[in-house]
Amino acid sequence: MNEELLALGQFHFLRPWWLLLLIVVAWLPWAVRQQGDVRRRWRGTIAPHLLDALVVGGRTHRAVRPVHLVTLFLALASIALAGPTWERERPPFLADKAPLAIAIDLTPTMNAIDVTPTRLERAKLKVKALLSHRDGGRTALYAYAGSTHLVLPLTDDAALLQTFVDALETRIMPVPGKNTVQAVRMIDAAMAREPIPGTILLLTDGLEPGAADALRRRDQRTQVVALAIGTQAGGPLKDGGGVAPGLDAAAWHDANVPGTTVTPDSDDDVAWVQRHIQSHVEQASATDTLRWHDAGWPLTIPIALLALLWFRKGWSIRWIAGLVLAIAVAAPQRELLAQSTNPVRPWRFVDLWLTHDQQGRRAFEQGDFARAATLFDDPMWRGVAYYRAGSFAEAAHAFESITTPEAQFNLGNARAQQQKYREAAARYQFALQQRPGWQPAQRNLARMEALLKQQQQKQQGEEEPPDLKPDQVQIDPDKPPPPPADGDKMQQGLVKQNADMWMRAMQTSPTELLARKFALQQAKP
Repeated sequence: MNEELLALGQFHFLRPWWLLLLIVVAWLPWAVRQQGDVRRRWRGTIAPHLLDALVVGGRTHRAVRPVHLVTLFLALASIALAGPTWERERPPFLADKAPLAIAIDLTPTMNAIDVTPTRLERAKLKVKALLSHRDGGRTALYAYAGSTHLVLPLTDDAALLQTFVDALETRIMPVPGKNTVQAVRMIDAAMAREPIPGTILLLTDGLEPGAADALRRRDQRTQVVALAIGTQAGGPLKDGGGVAPGLDAAAWHDANVPGTTVTPDSDDDVAWVQRHIQSHVEQASATDTLRWHDAGWPLTIPIALLALLWFRKGWSIRWIAGLVLAIAVAAPQRELLAQSTNPVRPWRFVDLWLTHDQQGRRAFEQGDFARAATLFDDPMWRGVAYYRAGSFAEAAHAFESITTPEAQFNLGNARAQQQKYREAAARYQFALQQRPGWQPAQRNLARMEALLKQQQQKQQGEEEPPDLKPDQVQIDPDKPPPPPADGDKMQQGLVKQNADMWMRAMQTSPTELLARKFALQQAKP
């Protein structure tokens, strides 16, 4: 009942000026009836007692006449064109595009067997179920205990994510203890660069003392939710090394973090996480940026059915099509101009036959890129036209409104043409995050990094490196090559040793690779 009252309070028309057509709807039946009244036209010329005898068929009327259907047609058209609405239109696939960072607790207590088979193994199963529900959504994977480590950055490769999830074990963490606050801060800093508000999912068996206060004071742009694994009674560890404490549900409430417990026999907990991801994105999106849902489109079905009757003999009204066309041409298309990011331009006769994008495409194919940029409504095409015309600043402004990897790649090209190499490199990196392994973006990123390095060397006044290859190397065929020096032998030994290490590393399991990676990350100052 409250939702119905709220919808009624938000009811309005997107284009209310079309309701003026209802004046014509009210006037039309009266005008047609007056025009067809033969008695009224001859009343002042012929005597009334003679007029009744002279008028033939004037007293018979059909219940439904063409004017009645035209009136209904215009009334429905007026309401449909006015755009009735009462709710906001949510962007499609918004929840699927929202980034998700999964942080798995790898403290020893996750080996408790109060949840079968263990708390950690149950967490892995829930991640698998969640990835199947994500349907290609970008997901990152972190592991934390006393330290926090990135396992995989944001990716839509569910198989790769599941491979590394299965490789996680508590023994690979280099620092003992539990530091949830550090994990949330590290992930929050990475998620802050995303254009869409994301969510951090903590798969853990509890909070450490003092973490609730720090989590309660954090920035709320990135949502934190918890999927608690364990029982209130706790349980023994798998290796028999002790007993894990039970869950403390009040800790999550004190930290202002929504949480739920794992449901072993169903995926209700996974559905709960998905609902929180979607609701957070919808709440974080500014209300004024969401379009109102135009509910006038369903009225086109009865309008089309009424239009079919125009082809019946005796029901055709020849002037109605011209009237509707004249109103449609003369009416200001304010809603379309409001949705367009292109500057408002005056109406032209060609607008009756071609859309702005079609006109821009014709100019683009003719090589008139500057004119095409002023015609396009689509920001992607407008940016490409500006780029072809050499207006790189305008092209970058057009590409900035789009977050697709293609648009970010083109934005990087525009910034590179402006010699803003650092910003261009950042755009190529963002495109590679969305489409890993994209060769054009990788090549351009390498060029930007080389140019940035040249700029840095130029600023520092460094000379040309001495290890550049000479233009030509000549070797005397009659003279044997000199034996390698002791330094060269040592270098060759190091190269062979590193190669052997990499070959041995390739034969290790993903768990061992992660253990070495985390140890190296922790050893860095």
